[in-house]
Amino acid sequence: MTLSIIGIVLGLVAIGLIFWFRRDQEMTNDLVDSDLQGSLHGYNALMDDFTNFQIKCDRELTKLEKQIEIKETSRDRQIDKLKKDLPTDIRKIIGHIEFARPRDKK
Repeated sequence: MTLSIIGIVLGLVAIGLIFWFRRDQEMTNDLVDSDLQGSLHGYNALMDDFTNFQIKCDRELTKLEKQIEIKETSRDRQIDKLKKDLPTDIRKIIGHIEFARPRDKK
């Protein structure tokens, strides 16, 4: 008889512990889920910021490439103009040198 009472008490204690551990596990799961949701929200915000940063950098790179292309085109035009005018400038200088009179007559 005492063994059956001890068995019933131990059974009730075991059932009580099972319910208590189950409730504790549910609370732990809720806490982990809330932490997970917070971290997912943070990761999504970070991903959005990084995407916006990449888009901004791509736009700036495109703008800089256009500026470089414009400056390069301008330099090419200046060089082409110098190449075009160079023979005339050389003829003018050589003409002055050929027809100049020497100052020293030794």
